[in-house]
Amino acid sequence: MSLGNARGLAVAALAALVWMTAPAPAVQPDEVLPDPGLEARARDISRDLRCLVCQNQSIDDSNAPLARDLRLLVRERLKAGDSDDGVVAYVTDRYGDFVRLKPPFQANTWLLWLGPLAALLAGGAGVALHLRHRRRTAEPAPAPLSDAERERLNRLLGGQG
Repeated sequence: MSLGNARGLAVAALAALVWMTAPAPAVQPDEVLPDPGLEARARDISRDLRCLVCQNQSIDDSNAPLARDLRLLVRERLKAGDSDDGVVAYVTDRYGDFVRLKPPFQANTWLLWLGPLAALLAGGAGVALHLRHRRRTAEPAPAPLSDAERERLNRLLGGQG
C-alpha cells in the first residue's frame, strides 16, 4: 500500500468517524412542514427550546415523546400564524422559562446568570483571606546571628565558614 493510499484511507476513516458521532436531529419525516420557510423557522425555534425529559438537549435533538409533542406544538403555532417570538412566548407561558435553553435575564433568573460570577468572587475572596491569615500567623524570620553566635558556629564547624 502506498503512502498516498494510506493517507486517503486514514482521511476517509476519520471523516466516517466524525459523521457517525455528529448528533442527528430527531425530527421525524411526518413532522416536517411542507413550506420550507415555516420548517426552517420551526427548526430554529426548536433548537432553542429544552427537552423537559432530557434537560440537556434541545427538542430538535431529543427523541423523547414530550420533545416530539413540543415540536408538533411549535409547528402548529407557526401554521396558525404566530411569530417566532409568539411561539416561544406561548411555550414559555405553558412550561416556564426552564423550557428555554437560554433563559432571559430577568428578576426570577438573575441568580442563574449571576450565580457563577458570585461563586467565583466568593472563592477568590476566600483564597485572599486564607493567604492573608497565613501571612499574619507565619513564624517570624529568625534574628540574625550575633558575633558571639557566629564565632561559636565557626568553631563547631571546624572553621569552615
